Amino acid sequence: MSQLDLACEADISSRHLSFLETGRSLPSREMITRLAEQLGIPLRERNVMLVAAGYAPVFPERPLEDPALRAAREAVGLVLKGHEPYPALAIDRHWTLAAANEAATRLLAGVDASLLQPPINVLRLSLHPEGLAPQIANFAEWRSHLLARLRQQIELTADHSLTELLQELSDYRLPEGAGKPPPERETAGVVVPFQLITEGGILSFISTTTVFGTPVDVTLSELAIESFFPADPATAKALRRLADEHV
Repeated sequence: MSQLDLACEADISSRHLSFLETGRSLPSREMITRLAEQLGIPLRERNVMLVAAGYAPVFPERPLEDPALRAAREAVGLVLKGHEPYPALAIDRHWTLAAANEAATRLLAGVDASLLQPPINVLRLSLHPEGLAPQIANFAEWRSHLLARLRQQIELTADHSLTELLQELSDYRLPEGAGKPPPERETAGVVVPFQLITEGGILSFISTTTVFGTPVDVTLSELAIESFFPADPATAKALRRLADEHV
């Protein structure tokens, strides 16, 4: 976004915005929050900006178990349950598993028990040699997709823990025959699939990410639901069969 565009969106003059950028004018609390909103800065980083400018943080941060977030927890549970028999899970800003439906847990057969001890990191679970990595048919492509998402998150938040996680994941040895990710997909076109090798064949998924639309709590703003949908009829049929077997 250009300076002129930002000034227009924030309903201030480009001259005043220039003064703020150069330090000739000091921003008010309202101005900081307004500019941060237009720039799409996460709530956690908005608090950091406010503190740096000498103001108290505006957005509270509660643990997910806090009574104030009960309605949000129930909403997450309903979404996960309603997505059955397809897998879905909820993760926090560090990709730590907050909740998962039964369909997701059924796909973790063969994963080393140490990776399933809380707190469970979803990226570690996916890319670790003792995790799902050997079972991912398009591992190189999926790995490239996940690391790209993580890098974008780091660029936005400068989170030290995420930087350490990226280094750890990048250092994992690759499964035999992983190959290199293709420069461009011609079959799926608009999405990167997740292809998992199972006893019943390869299950192919496409995924979506859902976040709360108007959060004012830091924890809630960083909670995301990853939902996986079958990419073909065979996968849908296999997932329904798995669900029936576990009734």
